[in-house]
Amino acid sequence: MSENQNPSVGQDVTASSTTTSTERFADPGVPEHKLRLTDTDPAANKRNERIIVLLFALSCVGAIASLVAYFAVRPDGTTEGTRLSTVLLGVTMAISLLGIGFAAIHWAKSLMSDHEHVDERHELRSSTEVREVAVQHLTDGVEDSGIGRRGVLKGAAVSALALFPLTFAVPLISSVGGDWDVAKFKHTIWKRGTRLAYDPSGRPIKASDLTVGSVAHVIPEATEEYMASHEWITEKAKAVVLLVRLNPADIRSDQSPAGETWSYDGIVAYSKICTHVGCPVALYEQQTHHLLCPCHQSTFDMADGAKVVFGPANRALPQLPIAVDDGGYLIAQDDFSEPVGPSFWERLK
Repeated sequence: MSENQNPSVGQDVTASSTTTSTERFADPGVPEHKLRLTDTDPAANKRNERIIVLLFALSCVGAIASLVAYFAVRPDGTTEGTRLSTVLLGVTMAISLLGIGFAAIHWAKSLMSDHEHVDERHELRSSTEVREVAVQHLTDGVEDSGIGRRGVLKGAAVSALALFPLTFAVPLISSVGGDWDVAKFKHTIWKRGTRLAYDPSGRPIKASDLTVGSVAHVIPEATEEYMASHEWITEKAKAVVLLVRLNPADIRSDQSPAGETWSYDGIVAYSKICTHVGCPVALYEQQTHHLLCPCHQSTFDMADGAKVVFGPANRALPQLPIAVDDGGYLIAQDDFSEPVGPSFWERLK
């Protein structure tokens, strides 16, 4: 075999092996500690302490303002009043909490000890000697931070931390013993003969206004005086309805337990309040007749009694039985078939 000829099959070929050693480098250790301005300049140290005290004081002011806003600016039943109360509570609570947060961060960065420490790995439970050293380190850290010498700073921090929980504790406690009458959720202002009206205009709806596939957001017809009252806002929220006109042949379930028909010529009306947590359901898919709640994706079949086909809701949407009066307007036969909204302790399903 010539020198240029490849070795035959099965002939062993050994390649020279080379060993490489891992290059090691020295542990750089902890870098040299750099002193801060507050470590070398007593005036800067005192100035930062005053800033932290002011931040804690701002937190105290925010907490007190939150309590004042809660008692002085109560929701009056109007949209503007509810919005004002919510904004004031949110802003004052934010000031209180942010004051504590910014003060804590500034305290840690400017006054507390920033010396670097290295702890070697050890077993889960350290030896008694190591534990004693750790405790000593903590003690030294407290001493080094000067907490014991900063009475004003300690007082400001304690005051801010003590006052902030009141911003949510007082509203929570004050609600105890409030109105727990769930009977008001069992009935709405819908009654026999009440006309269905468009939301928000209040214009009555004729059956002839709707074509197959039409969707309308509905409220009970009411006088202008009643619609301007505070009571209307609460009652309207319970009585909102979604009206859909289906092909009558597509409706699979539309009867009361007594066998009465609750729709009119394919027009069905159901509560808009999801039976999961009360979100407004209004996303209608015409091809499947499914109604989707945007909050948690509970899905209801409008052609089958608004029964749940998907999601966390555990009962169908209450149906509003409807008919038509002599003028061709859609009217309610009665109130909803059952309580609207989420389940509660008197109604588990």
